[in-house]
Amino acid sequence: MTHPIRPLDDQDEPALLRDQFRQLLRYRALLAGGVVVGLLGGGFLALSGDDTYTATGEVQVRSATADPFATGASADKGINIGSERQTAVSDTVGDLAAGTLLKEGDDVTARKLLAGLQVTNPPNTLTLRFSYTGASPEQARSRAEALANAYLAHRKARTQESIDNMANGYRAQLEPLEEKRDLLEERTGVDAADDVSSARANIIVSISELSRKISELKALDTTPGYLNKKPVAPTEPTGAGLPLLLGLGAVVGLALGLLLSWVRLVFDPAVRSPRELVRSLGGPLLGTLPRERAAVGTLLAIGRSGSRLAEEYRAVAFRLAYDPSFAERRRLLVTAPRGDNSAAAAAAVNLAAAFAEMGRDVLLVEADLRTPSLARDLGSSAHEVRPPRWAAGEDGDGSWPTGARHNVDVPGSGAFALVAGATADNVPRALTSAPVARIVAEADRPGAVVIVLAPPVLSYADAVALVDRVEGVMIVCDPREVHRSDLERIREIISASGGSVLGALLHPGRGRLRRADRRHKSARRRTGGGSGTPSVEPDAPETTGDPAETMGLRSFTLPGARR
Repeated sequence: MTHPIRPLDDQDEPALLRDQFRQLLRYRALLAGGVVVGLLGGGFLALSGDDTYTATGEVQVRSATADPFATGASADKGINIGSERQTAVSDTVGDLAAGTLLKEGDDVTARKLLAGLQVTNPPNTLTLRFSYTGASPEQARSRAEALANAYLAHRKARTQESIDNMANGYRAQLEPLEEKRDLLEERTGVDAADDVSSARANIIVSISELSRKISELKALDTTPGYLNKKPVAPTEPTGAGLPLLLGLGAVVGLALGLLLSWVRLVFDPAVRSPRELVRSLGGPLLGTLPRERAAVGTLLAIGRSGSRLAEEYRAVAFRLAYDPSFAERRRLLVTAPRGDNSAAAAAAVNLAAAFAEMGRDVLLVEADLRTPSLARDLGSSAHEVRPPRWAAGEDGDGSWPTGARHNVDVPGSGAFALVAGATADNVPRALTSAPVARIVAEADRPGAVVIVLAPPVLSYADAVALVDRVEGVMIVCDPREVHRSDLERIREIISASGGSVLGALLHPGRGRLRRADRRHKSARRRTGGGSGTPSVEPDAPETTGDPAETMGLRSFTLPGARR
């Protein structure tokens, strides 16, 4: 039977977000690299760029008026401040300012001068703010002032030109009227007709009106505006300083690191969360083994006092013992996805020892007939004995698995029987033979448990040949090495073979511990193993990890994460 997988619902969204964030934090190298790149970029911008200085002046714009103190509507309301701002950055103003600066010894073109100018208008005001950024404080001050004065001069000249044009137009209308008036005055006498006098009077009125308008134009106040705030040489350079650029660089670098981590996460084929493990394998997470340095060089963790690894194995054994799908027949197949099978071997041995502690009659069968090593790795703990008659059968020919058995002593916990593996010419025939069926059937006896250790299921078909003879399969894997596609394929293979997945047992990547273990095994092989194997101090385990790993039901080692 397969374990049902609870579908994800809306209540899982916060957990999913937390899980996704934790997955991004797995790639610490990418995050750190992004931050370093951001800091280097910010520091480069801060140190490589030249210091610039900005001086600011403010000009209040006003219109020409005859009486600036008159009540009522102000003529300034007719000013289009947007157009004035465009005029302030025009080439005409730039040429005027460049000419003024040339007289002061600053030879700069109008285009280059306007490149450093920025004119803004504070809201709801008739004020233009001239900000100029230069290479030195004095340059910024002088150019800002020159540009502001050039704008005022240009606006005044433009206003004066408009007044002159209007006055000239009035004068053009006035000249023919004056000539006509003089002609009528010559004809005026004592006997002048009334119509001549009336025409002369009308001309005089028109002349007076035009003269009045010309006088009003001459009386206009043509002040274009006031320089309310004179530019002052700045004392400090403008722009972001080194601390600010470093902070911005760190933020941008962190964002870059998160983006790279997300891209890496999308294309990462490894198992990324417990949900993916359960969904891909079709079975629950039975536990997560803590890393323990005292386990190097020995398979048995059960029997060492204070071993957190042993407590984890006991927790998994208790869970299996009370699992209805396992408790009915008590046959368990332990295997790995692919590659090294040492973790699966350690799990099978320690689960057998844990069941022996419970008072069960445990038989561990090493079905790895290609590279058998349990008897050698257990060393002096395994003592060879003869199998019982009911287990050997009548058709035994002395070959595997009808040969001698080993009794493995667990310090302070009892013992369990081991059917050690042996090399065979025809492995599939040996695994499907009648003696293997009788050995697995020993689990039908009251209080008996049979644990079968098989080679990696994706490397050889040996485990598939035994799936239909056991109640369930436990997959022992490192989440940093196994892929989701591997777990899905394992589930399909086991289901097609008539078996079911009891769950997964995760072990962390051991790094140096694994290399040290391989060196230790190599040394044992060179010395012959057995009684010459140095013992491991049992009362000083060195462990790492979170305390929540002890039961293995709430913790999960993400690929790439360290405990």
